[in-house]
Amino acid sequence: MTIHDTRLPVTPAPPRARSSLVWALTATHFVSRAGGVAGSFLVLFLTQERHLTPTTAGAVIAVIGAGTIGSQVLGGWLGDRIGRRHTMVVGFLGTAVALIALGSADTMPAVYAAAVAAGLMGDLFRPAGSAAVADLPAPERVRAFGLLFWAANLGFTVSTVAAGILVQHGYGLLFWINAAASFLAALIVWRHVPETRPPAPEASRRALLPVLLRDPVMLAMSAIHVVYFTTFLQTYSTLPLLMAGDGHAPGAYAAVLALNGIVIVVVQPPALRLLEGRDRARVLAVSMLLVGIGGGLGAVVHSGAGYAAAILVWTLGQIGVAVMFGATFADLAPADLRGRYMGAASTTWSVGAVLAPLLGTALLDHAGRSALWAACTVIGLVLFAALRALAPALRRRAPHGPEETGLI
Repeated sequence: MTIHDTRLPVTPAPPRARSSLVWALTATHFVSRAGGVAGSFLVLFLTQERHLTPTTAGAVIAVIGAGTIGSQVLGGWLGDRIGRRHTMVVGFLGTAVALIALGSADTMPAVYAAAVAAGLMGDLFRPAGSAAVADLPAPERVRAFGLLFWAANLGFTVSTVAAGILVQHGYGLLFWINAAASFLAALIVWRHVPETRPPAPEASRRALLPVLLRDPVMLAMSAIHVVYFTTFLQTYSTLPLLMAGDGHAPGAYAAVLALNGIVIVVVQPPALRLLEGRDRARVLAVSMLLVGIGGGLGAVVHSGAGYAAAILVWTLGQIGVAVMFGATFADLAPADLRGRYMGAASTTWSVGAVLAPLLGTALLDHAGRSALWAACTVIGLVLFAALRALAPALRRRAPHGPEETGLI
């Protein structure tokens, strides 16, 4: 097989081909996140460079956020219809074009149109890439998903440092560099990622919704993860408000986020080896409990050391969820619906990203820190109990069959 092949064979692929696929996807995740420098300064670009009001700038960002929900669904559908590889290429190239358009738009209709395009294109690669990993044999999925998460966080760490340096040369440069990174990611996919979608006769293609509505385990896992992400994403909504209320400067919050990234980069590789092969429901249950406890701690501490301790607990839980997230949903996905199932799974993050700032800030504003602490802690306990109750059903859905011995 050469790097120009567009499909892996129906017979099981050799381990070397599967390893090459994983490393190519890992490189893609790193490049796209390391080059994602425009997002960090989008609000400042819109308010300072385009002279929009904060409210209007927030509306533009909300449009992008809403577009990502559609992007997850569309990416999953396209991944099953035109293939994982083609969907990722379309997503990265479309993102590059949308970013250039957004960086150069000088009228509000153009800004909103570019924002819609950026939202719809920006996450197409996620469910398609997840489906490609889901096409791997089940025992290899945990490690593969863990590598992608690690590479994305390493890239995010690079982008946050690089963006702070590059912005001194103007906001426009950030959009061009971000677009170039998306183009490079598309090139990596085109040259090194083979198509992994299992062949399915046209007559056997099924719609997602009827299958999904008859799958209570998938529905339950999706609901659990929406609640989890709503809690976890308090890191970016209420945590900065809590720290500011305690008199900490923005730099202290940036240091906390940097600690999160450093812990992930350092701890995840050994954590991956430790968790691989363990019961997925148990790992998810304990991890979500840790996130709930960490969120609760963040609402009651006041010192820099206290916030660092809270984020450490939070991050350990985040790592456990990230290691098992993709592999668990891949176990639930029928072979012909893997792209759409992974798209539905990814959507739980996007929905949580919408709910987190709305619910968290409202609770903090109307009930105070103690209520936020109680809510995060109780949610962690509830998620722990829910996953323990769901564990037998998840184990029954663990794949056993000839297709799990190789890519099909």
